[in-house]
Amino acid sequence: MVSDIDDTVMRTGVANKLKMLWRLFVEDAESRVAFPGVAALYRALHAGAGGDEGNPMLYVSRAPWGLYEMLSEFFQRHGIPAGPVLFLREWGLSWTHPLPRRATDHKQALIRHMLALYRDLPFVLIGDSGQHDPEVYAQVVEENPGRVLAVYIRNVSRDSARVEEIVRLAGAVARAGSSLVLAADSVAMAEHAAAIGLIAETGPRRETARITPEPSGAAAAEDPVAPEAIAEALAGDGSVPATLVVEPETPAALPRLGA
Repeated sequence: MVSDIDDTVMRTGVANKLKMLWRLFVEDAESRVAFPGVAALYRALHAGAGGDEGNPMLYVSRAPWGLYEMLSEFFQRHGIPAGPVLFLREWGLSWTHPLPRRATDHKQALIRHMLALYRDLPFVLIGDSGQHDPEVYAQVVEENPGRVLAVYIRNVSRDSARVEEIVRLAGAVARAGSSLVLAADSVAMAEHAAAIGLIAETGPRRETARITPEPSGAAAAEDPVAPEAIAEALAGDGSVPATLVVEPETPAALPRLGA
C-alpha cells in the first residue's frame, strides 16, 4: 500500500498555503487531526483479508524531513501502521531560498522505486483530490498496467478544475483494468477493499455513484469513461463531497492461496 499523508491521513489543508504552513511548522502531533476511520482502514489494509498478512505500508509526502519525529508520534498516537518506510522530502530551505525547492517528480520517483523493489507484489495507491495525487497516480497506473489493483482518492476538493484530472485518472485506471474509488470518507474505501479481497468483510455496502468503463477495444481505448458521467457524479447534491467508484464488470482481486 502506498499512501500520501497530508489531507489523506491527517487534515492539513494543503490547498490553503497559509493554513498548511501553520499546521506544518506550529502544530504538534497531539493537536493534529486524523480523518475519521483512517486508522481502522489502514490497520485492516496492513493485516489483509487473513488478518495477519503484514502488508507493507509505504508513505510518501512532500513535507520536510524535519517533521519526521512529529509524524512518527502522530502515527503512534492514532494506531496507524507506520511502516516500514516513511518517505519525506529535503526542502533545502535557507535565508536566500525561504521556500521549498520544486519537486514535481518527488512522488513519482519514490513510487517507481517501490514498484521495482516489490516487483512481485500488486499495489494499492491512496491519496487525495486536493493537489497532485490524481496526476501522479494516473502516470503511475499508465506506466505499470496490471500492477495497481485499486486507487483510493479522498475527495477533499470542490474545485471544478480538479474534475479534469479525475477524468484522466479514471481513464488510466479503466484502461489498466483497475478500479478507482473517489470517496469523502474511509468507509467507502473499506467497503471496496473488502469487495476485492484486500481486507476482511465490513458489512453491507452503501449506495454510491458507480461507473463501469466501456469494454476495451479500438473504439473505446482512448475514452473508456465519459467525462460527462464523472462530472455529473461529482456534482452530487452539493451537501457533501461525492463518493464515486469506477471499476470494470469484474474488478481485479488478490489471488487466493491454493487457487
